[in-house]
Amino acid sequence: MSLLWSADGLIAAMHGRPVGTMPDGITGVSIDSRSLQPGEAFFAIKGETMDGHDFATAAVKAGAALLVVAEGKLPALGRLTAPMIVVPDVLAALENLGRAARARSRAKVIAVTGSVGKTTTKEALRHVLSAVGTVHASDKSFNNHWGVPLTLARLPADADYAVFEIGMNHADEIRPLVKMVRPHVAIITLIAAAHLGHFKDLDAIAQAKAEIFEGIEPGGTALLNRDDSRWKLLEGLARQAGVEHVAGFGENARAQYRLVKCALAAGHSDITVKLGSKAVDLRIGAPGRHIVQNALAVIGAARIAGADIGKVAAAFATLQPERGRGRQHRLAVGEGTFTLIDESYNANPASMKAAIDLLDATPPQDGGRRIAVLGDMLELGDHAARLHAGIAADIAATRTEIVLTAGPLMRSLADNMPSGVTGEYRPTVEELKPVLLDTVGPGDVVMVKSSNGAGFAKLVNALLDRFPAQAGDPTSS
Repeated sequence: MSLLWSADGLIAAMHGRPVGTMPDGITGVSIDSRSLQPGEAFFAIKGETMDGHDFATAAVKAGAALLVVAEGKLPALGRLTAPMIVVPDVLAALENLGRAARARSRAKVIAVTGSVGKTTTKEALRHVLSAVGTVHASDKSFNNHWGVPLTLARLPADADYAVFEIGMNHADEIRPLVKMVRPHVAIITLIAAAHLGHFKDLDAIAQAKAEIFEGIEPGGTALLNRDDSRWKLLEGLARQAGVEHVAGFGENARAQYRLVKCALAAGHSDITVKLGSKAVDLRIGAPGRHIVQNALAVIGAARIAGADIGKVAAAFATLQPERGRGRQHRLAVGEGTFTLIDESYNANPASMKAAIDLLDATPPQDGGRRIAVLGDMLELGDHAARLHAGIAADIAATRTEIVLTAGPLMRSLADNMPSGVTGEYRPTVEELKPVLLDTVGPGDVVMVKSSNGAGFAKLVNALLDRFPAQAGDPTSS
């Protein structure tokens, strides 16, 4: 396996002090001894609840080529004979390595933020750009103060494209991260009521997301949702930050990457996108109108990055949703099957509506029903009760027949369920589980949606454990 970093390169980038006999280099970078692969460097980061130095022995047993440790922790690691690079602060050393990786890279760099759709857009970029070159992208939702420098540090020198997700819960979190990433293209997917508990209003959220403009490379582009009501605010903030090019995607007539036709189906979408004077037809393998909007950002970013649009467009056909972000399963029940839509990873009012609309667009089979299984949307602060009750209007506009809810915040929806909809509420996920398992029947479409912290992934796992996956389902292999 080729080396990601030479030992000399590591030491120079981090201004570290080598201890022991250094290897030639490392094949990767890890901060978790459980997933570390032989030949990787283990960075002993101190987090809020755990200290990586406590897992140094486990990292050595897992095959770490070397350890990156803090000077102050060195005495406690005296028994370890593994080679080490000693630094004043391990997270700061990882940040320095990330900056060095960005400095040596010739990749076209794309950064993604927004209230919804960050990970979906990042994964779609990874997928379609892989058709035209080598792509490095952040793992899972590695979008915070350690996830971004870790992703940068893992950037191979010869990658053609690099895609970074940058998240935030508060103001001033994106700014230092984007200045490390230095994107050529920065996407803001949508401004919506996520983390609203930490902000005065949606304009304040937009201003925090706009911090991404401050790291865009000279000559770079801000790619914004032209259908977003905060378009003008974001465009102004981009110009104020000195961004040379601002482009829009969406249905708006002035969007440079404009949706002109859209046909939604249960398992895919067929769309036509106008790119300047050229129209491009493509099929998106992942269903949902919100996925279409993300796809417009993806094809726009790909074009700005100079990718072959014909190959990119063709690659959309094999795009599949990630687990917890719209992945569908066909599971056996009784004499038939039902469809499970797993949206359990995260939720805010915008993504909740998108998931309910996706449920509405997915037809039941043989007399089956549309069943929404909904959990709390977190970090909404004083707005929580109103926003949870407001989901009733989204449900009322669809053909949803049964709504199963759990969690303290979902009580507000349970008390305001639309007429004609059968509602069942339980205080906890565990109490809702038997209700769900007893409710599901042949032909049904079941959509599970909540914030990750609400624990509704347990309900998805319960369904996958109870009901056998059918041929072609992601869980059947």
